[in-house]
Amino acid sequence: MINILIADDQELMRQSLTLILENIPDFHVLGAACDGHEVIRAVREEKPDVILMDIRMPGMDGVVCTQIIKDQYPDIKIIILTTFDDDEYVFNALKFGASGYLLKGISIQELSKAIRKVYNGTAMINEDIASKVVKLFSKMAQSNVTIQVPEDSQETLKENEWKIVVQIGRGLSNKEIATKLNLSEGTVRNNLSTILSKLCLRDRTQLAIWAVQTGAVNQDIQED
Repeated sequence: MINILIADDQELMRQSLTLILENIPDFHVLGAACDGHEVIRAVREEKPDVILMDIRMPGMDGVVCTQIIKDQYPDIKIIILTTFDDDEYVFNALKFGASGYLLKGISIQELSKAIRKVYNGTAMINEDIASKVVKLFSKMAQSNVTIQVPEDSQETLKENEWKIVVQIGRGLSNKEIATKLNLSEGTVRNNLSTILSKLCLRDRTQLAIWAVQTGAVNQDIQED
């Protein structure tokens, strides 16, 4: 029996997945959570085998939630089940130990197959984004993955710029960052350009990798 936890902020999705998966003989749904904090509480109480994790959830998104869970419970398998295939989401989810990345809209047969494969130790990535993942990790490999930033450059970042660095490392888009930090998208774009220039980084992906590698993504910076 494979014990499954569902994490999604949409009630209809939680209910639908629960009903469908409970009807599959070798699956048992332990529960459903609507945000990252609920997921972590449920993990501590239930110890699921597999988590179906949405990316965009209030309070704590699926990427950060994945990082926390895999740090504490490395044996739990996590499948990201989302409508988004942005580079930063893909990279960060897999970087933190997700075993699968699937786009919503796949068939129940495909989903159940993915759950069984991940449970047995095989990684599963939706065909629609597999080429994106290959290109992304190929680019990382060519640059030796590690992103170096001069220490004195880091010291030039202002507090509001650090806030944006943290959110980019957590996989948020410019629009999401603008909403979270109460800024306009234009301000986020301008600040991002300034940050890249200060840190001598080429693009957003390099910044996200650097934020994860250095631990900047875990900074507890108060939001206005």
